[in-house]
Amino acid sequence: MPLGSVRTAGVVGSGTMGVGIAISLASAGIGVRLIDASPEALERAGATIAEVLGAQVKRGKLSREDADARAARIVLGSDLAGLAEVDVAIEAVFEDLALKRDVFARLGAICAPDALLATNTSTLDVDAISSAAVHPERSLGMHFFSPAHVMKLLEIVRGTQTQEAAIAAAVALGERIGKIPVVVGNCDGFVGNRMLLGYKREAEFAVLAGASPARVDAALEAFGFAMGPFAVSDLAGIDVGWRAKQERIKRGAAPPFAVSDLPDAMVAAGRLGQKAQRGYYRYEPGDRTRRPDPEVDAIVARERERLAVPSREIGDDEIVERCVYALVLEGARILDDGIARSARDIDTIWVNGYGFPKERGGPMRFAEDLGVARVLARVSGFAATDPAFWRTSAALERAAREGRFDH
Repeated sequence: MPLGSVRTAGVVGSGTMGVGIAISLASAGIGVRLIDASPEALERAGATIAEVLGAQVKRGKLSREDADARAARIVLGSDLAGLAEVDVAIEAVFEDLALKRDVFARLGAICAPDALLATNTSTLDVDAISSAAVHPERSLGMHFFSPAHVMKLLEIVRGTQTQEAAIAAAVALGERIGKIPVVVGNCDGFVGNRMLLGYKREAEFAVLAGASPARVDAALEAFGFAMGPFAVSDLAGIDVGWRAKQERIKRGAAPPFAVSDLPDAMVAAGRLGQKAQRGYYRYEPGDRTRRPDPEVDAIVARERERLAVPSREIGDDEIVERCVYALVLEGARILDDGIARSARDIDTIWVNGYGFPKERGGPMRFAEDLGVARVLARVSGFAATDPAFWRTSAALERAAREGRFDH
């Protein structure tokens, strides 16, 4: 395994994520082959690479010579055979298990036996993907965050058969390209997205209970989040989360608690977010200013009526408690399951990948500073009416007794 000695890399998939990964690698002096079967996609990728690097020159972040050198390190192509000699291959194709398994099977046959194989999946089973390749011991997850050339966090996902040498190689590569690598275990959503599911669920149920998306976003931004959950959904694309939900249902990995169908209703109405100029908010062309939209109120009202959810007054404090304590509780369950090595790793992920307020240290540190016993008491109160979601955790109960999660 090429520990810290990666000279060449392959990236499969030239969408937004693939392009961002390629730019990150090239910016660290690594030669990149960016592969996509679609000539149109490759043409768009080339234009995006030039646009991103050109913007960095305009902002004074790069010299023109440096930008040209980075662009020259990225070679576009359509043939996977071009990855036969790379030190690491990263697939960044559409979030579909069958497709990713097919790519991994082909990479396993093409790449050298000691090449590192990584999947950029954000939620799918890394073992199910890596088992399609020869030598699954050199396979793992490298979950980049979008935009990959900007975001610092990198979840490195350990598969059942992943060797320590592969983990060490991925960590070294992540550090070399300027990321903050955190090693996590393999489960649905890993650490960050597994916790995100409950956070967004509580935000959506707050809206169904009577708060507007703008009210929820404002409460969580006042708490310190960089962006509220509905603004984030609009930025990322509501359909992105919706597709992940459909994939989860298809593979029988639905969570053991009720979730809101509000995103489904938004997608059905064509409200996909900023790219459609309408999501949880309305947007004007070329302007990301959030504007409330009565059509969203009507969609929420229909969902509330369909689910027979009584409308009530829900205050900012309750919005923040429900959303943030959902993070703490799922983080504790992740510690129960051994998916994260420490509460500090969970905090690193949420501060650097999900906009949790840095001054609060992360959800687990926040709970410790507030008093874990206080959090547990509130969680127990929520469990009285919603026991499936707010079921307690051994790690949370232990931390409530001891005042902290890590020992």
